[in-house]
Amino acid sequence: MIGAYGPWAASLLPENPGPLSLQDCPRGEFAARRAKAKARVLECMAPPPMATPPVPEVQWRREHDGLSIEAVTWRLPYGAPTEAWVLKPAGATGRLPGIVALHDHGGFKFLGKEKIAQAGPEVPPLVQAHRADAYSGLAWANEIARRGYVVQVHDAYAFGSRRVRPAEVPFVLPSIVVDDTDSTKDGMNAYNDWAIQHEHIMAKSLFSAGTTWPGVFWSEDRVALDLLCARPDVDPARIGVGGLSGGGLRTTFLAGLDERVKCAVCVGMMTTWRDYLLHKSYTHTWMCYVPLLPRDLDYPEILGLRAPRPALVQNTRADPLFSLPEMERAVAQLETVYASSGSPGHFRASWYDGHHQFSRAMQAEAFDWFDRWLK
Repeated sequence: MIGAYGPWAASLLPENPGPLSLQDCPRGEFAARRAKAKARVLECMAPPPMATPPVPEVQWRREHDGLSIEAVTWRLPYGAPTEAWVLKPAGATGRLPGIVALHDHGGFKFLGKEKIAQAGPEVPPLVQAHRADAYSGLAWANEIARRGYVVQVHDAYAFGSRRVRPAEVPFVLPSIVVDDTDSTKDGMNAYNDWAIQHEHIMAKSLFSAGTTWPGVFWSEDRVALDLLCARPDVDPARIGVGGLSGGGLRTTFLAGLDERVKCAVCVGMMTTWRDYLLHKSYTHTWMCYVPLLPRDLDYPEILGLRAPRPALVQNTRADPLFSLPEMERAVAQLETVYASSGSPGHFRASWYDGHHQFSRAMQAEAFDWFDRWLK
């Protein structure tokens, strides 16, 4: 991706696992090395500090298609309030296992939670098209909630209720005039085009503030996890996290670094730093990158920090966002990490045909994985 400079840049990456790697780590050193590696990831991510968890406010409650649904909001120290939906089987009682369902990127920032959850019969045309392409037409958060879970879906930083408002940016990006309140198909498309061009500005601004986009994601996703665990209808000892693409990215960091996550499913977002460097950086958002970390840990090793707690990685062989050899290399690294942890059976990697997606068949496997470890 950088011409003649590629081989030189690739030579800067360590050829073999470094002293913080959990690959082939002696069993007696595993816990101590994992603690050091986590500390290094957090140092490089530089997540912004969060105060006491906010108090969520319930905006409405309703039943839809066999589910009880709450719309809740909470306010962080910056930006607009975060909106979330919480879904569970109608009439359910007692404490249920919980899922933090993380929505994707998809070049679609006007909305967040709506891409994977549904609170009523109306679905915007762009959402219908997105689900048809990425999710076999399903709102997967609803599908797993029906299996006996409390599922919380919140808008990520810079998506949906947390999106950047063009009117607050003191200039107009070239050739784009956009009204971020226009929820028509054309309005959403115009905003999504604007937001894609704004990404590099956001990333550079966060770097200049001494933080990173993964760090901000992690801080905000942990708040969502705090609030899910605090609910009286949730068993905080049985929490899962999962998502496709950008949701898989967020799963990698949240599940890798927070021990409250008992089960993780990372879909369509597992490769190596070498793949980004040499082949695929152009296909990915600015949200992926953690400066300096590749010197110490490869990208899959971030998820590996959760070992021996269970993790499922799902890949599609024709995924244009990654190169197949590097996806295979990433899986091999995770298999080695879990073997070093003494629990190789707690990791599974599955391969599917098709493009970048979380298909009906993939969802079925993922939901069974959650059932196995959380029920």
